[in-house]
Amino acid sequence: MPEPAIHEEHDDVLGRAFDRRLAGRLWATARAHHRLVWGSVALFPFITLLELAQPYLLKIAIDDHILHADWTGLTAVAVVYAAVLGALYGLRLMEAFLMALTGQRVIHDLRARLFEHLLRLEAGFFDRTPVGRLMTRVLSDVEAVSEAFTSGLFAVVADVVTLVGVVAIMLWMDWRLALVTFAIVPVLFAVAGYFRIRARDAYREVRRRLARLNAFLQESIQGMAVIQLFAREAHERAEFQQRNEDYRRSLFTSTRFEASLYAGVEALGSVALALLVWYGGGRILDGALTFGALVAFIQYTNRFFLPIRDLGAKYTVMQAAMASAERIYSLLDRGPEVETPRATRAPAAAAGRVAFEGVWFAYADERWVLADCSFTVTPGEHVALVGTTGEGKSTCVRLLNRTWDVGRGRVLVDGVDVREWDLGRLRRHVGVIFQDPVLFTGSVESNLTLDGDGGRVAVERALSAANAAALVERLPQGLATPLVERAANLSHGERQLLAIARALVYNPAILVLDEATSSVDPESERMIRDAMARLMAGRTTITIAHRLSTIHDADRILVLHRGRIHEEGTHAALLKRGGLYARLHELGAGAALG
Repeated sequence: MPEPAIHEEHDDVLGRAFDRRLAGRLWATARAHHRLVWGSVALFPFITLLELAQPYLLKIAIDDHILHADWTGLTAVAVVYAAVLGALYGLRLMEAFLMALTGQRVIHDLRARLFEHLLRLEAGFFDRTPVGRLMTRVLSDVEAVSEAFTSGLFAVVADVVTLVGVVAIMLWMDWRLALVTFAIVPVLFAVAGYFRIRARDAYREVRRRLARLNAFLQESIQGMAVIQLFAREAHERAEFQQRNEDYRRSLFTSTRFEASLYAGVEALGSVALALLVWYGGGRILDGALTFGALVAFIQYTNRFFLPIRDLGAKYTVMQAAMASAERIYSLLDRGPEVETPRATRAPAAAAGRVAFEGVWFAYADERWVLADCSFTVTPGEHVALVGTTGEGKSTCVRLLNRTWDVGRGRVLVDGVDVREWDLGRLRRHVGVIFQDPVLFTGSVESNLTLDGDGGRVAVERALSAANAAALVERLPQGLATPLVERAANLSHGERQLLAIARALVYNPAILVLDEATSSVDPESERMIRDAMARLMAGRTTITIAHRLSTIHDADRILVLHRGRIHEEGTHAALLKRGGLYARLHELGAGAALG
């Protein structure tokens, strides 16, 4: 079978720091928690009022009490100031809690929605898309979106409310002093804009380098056995160090620009303070301004420059969040190509009949893997599919259980086109045992009853029929024995016996066997063959043959060649005919078939 084309997608593409369309979709996602959102937003004006009250209280303390030696009044102002600080810290604590809670609930919903969506996508999508990329969507990208609520969007809204309040009170107190402060603003925004653009480019390079480092790391860990087998440790170490160094340099460049932005805004803020002291001092000497008012103005100026100084960090957070949201919603917008039709049809009887009628199929373009392929399997019949690598044996199975849909023609199961079946019912009706069985992390019993409906009696009966009862008895905790990742604590033969037992619990009417006895020892092969014979009894069976020696007892052998059935018959009849099957058998090509 030819490899499906890999879908190219660039994870390092960054968008704008604010995208109205994406922000709207994020709000729609957060709407279920609108009370938390509005509760957080409702706190912003109160926090701003308490923030702005502090400099004004300093003005009152200096002008009305300190300069007049009014210690009683000063004590009262100090008490009010302490109360303001206590209320401010309380509200900030509540604000941080609500924003964090909102972010966590949004990412909880997004993750659940993403995983549910992945469960609906067709298997072909996972053939084209690297697993690491999908894990990034569900984990890292969702975390970045959470930051938009906790450190990005909410923080920006809070900063805007604070800036508006600062500007208003400064203009109210003394518009001349306010204009002195605002004179720096054009230069400030020019500097911020310059470093923002440079920081954005640097951050894009950081993402690119990190993606390359992650890809290399994932590939190296997956291929560690090969690396050690061919003594490539030194080469891999040097390659990793180079990529790690590239990432460090790009990260340092990004940090340098962010630090430069912070330092630039800090320097301009200091210039503004110097102008305030110079101009305000002159007005104090002229009697047009009080000392307390100048101190308050200095405090307000600090609050004016603070959110602008933190602009770089907020911009980076929002840019990462928007880019992650783009990737998340791009995945969510991609609907499954194979799904249950709105109007389903059920067969009159679950007999196990299979028919391919003029089937054409290509994984890409019109490079046909199957071309006008037709054959029928009658109920209870054992049919073997053989052919050289790439002739479409596995493709037939994928079309039978609707992993893929045909390009032309029809695949019928019990007289009903598979595209009209309920998808879940079809896949319960057509069972597949793979050459390399997949067992999940969890107990042995949970792996035998994947749908949760098996029951202990059915499990024990299946284990006995699959020659796996003795295996389970040897395990430390029997059916409750936990399996590690990829069931690495079992041998290949033991995994295959459990896969056969699982199929017996599942009890499909049609069974597809991808050669299950390769890469096992003779004793395990004998047990697997005996178990498979019991599994096949009384049900329609299609065997994908990798070794011709394993299918001599098949009722019928179908030889695939150039996308269609080239020969069919029993083992003896095909050998007697002296065609393609006979030549493959004589050449001993069975071990090379794929």
